Amino acid sequence: MAAADPASPPAVRDVDIYADPTGALPVYRWRQAPKGLATRRQLRERRLRPGGQDPVAVIECRGGKRKAWLYEIKKAKPIRPMTFAKELALDKAMAKRQTCPTCSRRYYHCLPLRTLGSCLECYDGTPAAPGSYMSQPGEHLAAAA
Repeated sequence: MAAADPASPPAVRDVDIYADPTGALPVYRWRQAPKGLATRRQLRERRLRPGGQDPVAVIECRGGKRKAWLYEIKKAKPIRPMTFAKELALDKAMAKRQTCPTCSRRYYHCLPLRTLGSCLECYDGTPAAPGSYMSQPGEHLAAAA
């Protein structure tokens, strides 16, 4: 194994001389953050994403019980467009959460499958509103009858 060349300068380019020595980020209280910083949700509203940047500060709310990372808006990148493959994967995942395993109806909302194991109609007989689920893929076809 070769020894390091003593004539080469140390790699100090990775050290931030302005960083806090404790490594802590500045903490702002609710609605006290400076302009130019935003949370992930605020970035999403502007159709932006952090884009690999590290958070630059923290915002506290509810007396310090809740915290959110703050990112620089100028360094944020635009969100990636939805592709057909992504949309198909999301629909497949949501179908698992919205379909009753007993009656095979797909509802427009997520079902309590972890606690009840089925929709309310199958669980205790509570009738489902006709507009709360999608029709079965063959109900509207005359040939299926």
